[in-house]
Amino acid sequence: MFKKRDRNEVRVIRHERVRKKISGTPARPRLCVYRSLNHIYAQIIDDTVGNTLVAASTVEKEIASQLGEVDKKGASKIVGKVIAQRALEKGIKEVVFDRGGYIYTGRVAELAAGAREGGLDF
Repeated sequence: MFKKRDRNEVRVIRHERVRKKISGTPARPRLCVYRSLNHIYAQIIDDTVGNTLVAASTVEKEIASQLGEVDKKGASKIVGKVIAQRALEKGIKEVVFDRGGYIYTGRVAELAAGAREGGLDF
């Protein structure tokens, strides 16, 4: 009998397939998204040395205080704006978007929209 893979295992396989094609460089680092059931995390990564340059998530006290009565999609947009602001402070203007194997809709798309509104280009 065949064993059905769980959703996260399928997502990881999809993410590995995408990661074969994209990587972050010093000139254009990778904006990576991880989405859990209640929170969303974003990192800007330089893959040549393997360093996280900038990070933001809904778990941080600074961002969690801004959320209030906002739904998860609104929280994703706030995280996108915050990571864009932090990236611009470090001199990062262009990134490669890595959706992390998730479908580009809902919270992932809202994070990308917030990052674009914040001033990032991708």
